[in-house]
Amino acid sequence: MYCPKCGKPNSDTSQFCAACGQPLTAQTLASQGPVPGMVGAPPLTPPETSGKAIASLVCGLLSFILPAAIAAVILGHISRSEIRKSGGRLTGSGMALTGLVFGYLGVSVLPVLIIAAIAIPNLLRARIAANELSAVQAIRAIDDAEIEFAGAHPDIGYTCSLEDLSSASGKSGLLIRELAGGERHGYVLRIDGCTQHNYAVVAVPKTLNQTGVRAFCSTQEAVIRDDLNGSAQGCLEHGEELR
Repeated sequence: MYCPKCGKPNSDTSQFCAACGQPLTAQTLASQGPVPGMVGAPPLTPPETSGKAIASLVCGLLSFILPAAIAAVILGHISRSEIRKSGGRLTGSGMALTGLVFGYLGVSVLPVLIIAAIAIPNLLRARIAANELSAVQAIRAIDDAEIEFAGAHPDIGYTCSLEDLSSASGKSGLLIRELAGGERHGYVLRIDGCTQHNYAVVAVPKTLNQTGVRAFCSTQEAVIRDDLNGSAQGCLEHGEELR
């Protein structure tokens, strides 16, 4: 209740005004009439928009960044709880709900990202391993074809032409015809330094560390070697023999 003398607010159970000591009995309040200068109840404070609800919405819009998605969920729940308990003093429930929706969408992507982070490197390694095996098979086929060609053409010896080698019979000849373009499963193959008694075949990754890691090579000795750095020159000069 309000004091009829000074207009100060007091508890409904107060018998005297805490500010001026005026008795606050029901008869006194009725006899005093309306308090001068008071027109109805004092104005109410307008409701405020919850800062946490705004923050939840902003974080929700940035939910493609994982920490922001988590923050959107946490702030959304806290702000909606505070709004419910505020008795109308706080607003922004809709913004908090929007932040929650976007936040949960962002969080739901987390398992997909984890699976992708595990699976993609494994798939890449498996692809590289398969490409390297294919490159070794191609070099082995070229070695076989060179030996067969040199035996059939002793006056010419070894050749650097894949078209010449494609005339070889059997499985090696079939594979050589597949290598006519000089590429096979992410590896580039070439034959250099061909004379009657010498040749060198190399296979290098078309895109290092993506289609392959190692380089492979062989000479007229038909011993396949590899270089861990993907260098054709390094393979020919000091490559390790495959076991």
